[in-house]
Amino acid sequence: MEEQQAHRAAEAVFRIERARLIAGLARIVRDVGLAEELAQDALVAALEHWPRNGTPQNPGAWLMATAKRRAIDRLRRQRMAERKHLEIGHDMQVQTFANGAIEDLEAAMDDDIGDERLSLIFTACHPVLSTDARVALTLRLIGGLTTDEIAHAYLASETTIAQRIVRAKKALRQSGVAYEVPRGGDRDARLTSVLEVLYLIFNEGYAASAGEDLMRPQLCQEAMRLGRILERLAPTEAEVHGLVALMEIQASRLSARTAADGSLLPITRQNRGRWDHLLIRRGLAALERAEQLGGARGPYALQAALAACHARAATAEDTDWRRIASLYDVLQQVLPSPVVDLNRAIAHSMAFGPERGLELLSDLEQEGALDGYAPLPAARGDFLFRAGRMDEAADAFSDAAALSRNAPERAFLQARARACGADGN
Repeated sequence: MEEQQAHRAAEAVFRIERARLIAGLARIVRDVGLAEELAQDALVAALEHWPRNGTPQNPGAWLMATAKRRAIDRLRRQRMAERKHLEIGHDMQVQTFANGAIEDLEAAMDDDIGDERLSLIFTACHPVLSTDARVALTLRLIGGLTTDEIAHAYLASETTIAQRIVRAKKALRQSGVAYEVPRGGDRDARLTSVLEVLYLIFNEGYAASAGEDLMRPQLCQEAMRLGRILERLAPTEAEVHGLVALMEIQASRLSARTAADGSLLPITRQNRGRWDHLLIRRGLAALERAEQLGGARGPYALQAALAACHARAATAEDTDWRRIASLYDVLQQVLPSPVVDLNRAIAHSMAFGPERGLELLSDLEQEGALDGYAPLPAARGDFLFRAGRMDEAADAFSDAAALSRNAPERAFLQARARACGADGN
């Protein structure tokens, strides 16, 4: 029983300390794959020693010290192997280099800079990697998800995800990426990539792009957890608070987005009593911090302000659609994109009538940037429905359903198409 308790303690501590261990080791050995192996070695050592010697007073420090010793031992063995392949005349020079390298390593490992996890987040989200690779590596290294969990969340095979992670580690090693937090303009550029990755993870959880599940809450929870870590590590970055605010407020609606039968409920039909008001309060507080730091016009803070309009409305009828429309006008300038244009059209249709929405949608459809994107005909269907043009609305909803790759969303759109026929009779 005591051995089982010691094993559980070791595994629990490792889950908590894993990201910090890998981050601290990667900063020294300059290889995130090797750092992950060394951290795992430390867990194996804990599983062996803690049942015999008891759980140490500071288990996290014990794991880090053990991992550091393994790193030094590995470097010594590596240097020894290298020496055996060199000519005798170079032995003294190599010995001096090896001893110096180990001394430097030991000194660096004693330097606790306190931002290891932040450096690991910036490394995992480095632009040298593809977006898919950044997402997978972030979930693996900082989130601690297994390759099987990541594969399940993204409807990919475990082999595909494993290869993606391996290639990402190799790319980081070969590119010579520094395992540190960049400074100045480089930090701003890299922070954009970090926030993008967290936003992508959250969005895939909030509205799954494909499959049988409407949502994947585990991804939302993981993105929020990583966002909160980043918020603590970078407390003066307004857009970090903006993204955390956006995720918290959006996540407050997760449990209310489906009916008892699992069907999708749009925000106008949701039971607001089921919204998580603790998450709303936390999100509004994060939004206030972003605004106090001068980030009110940041893309994530603006989107959080949009979500806050819904969160502050006691009923769907109380929603301030004119303010939402004006916020989208600003967002369109700050973050121009076809998707923002589509959401702006939806907001204007709610604020100023469906004909205004159809007018904006017509311009967007002519551009062709959202061809094949299910929300576009879905929005057209809603505008037409509210304008009383039922036959056209039914066709638009049917078109949207045919484009959707998500089963619950497709069922929702098909039901709306049928409702147009019933209401039109």
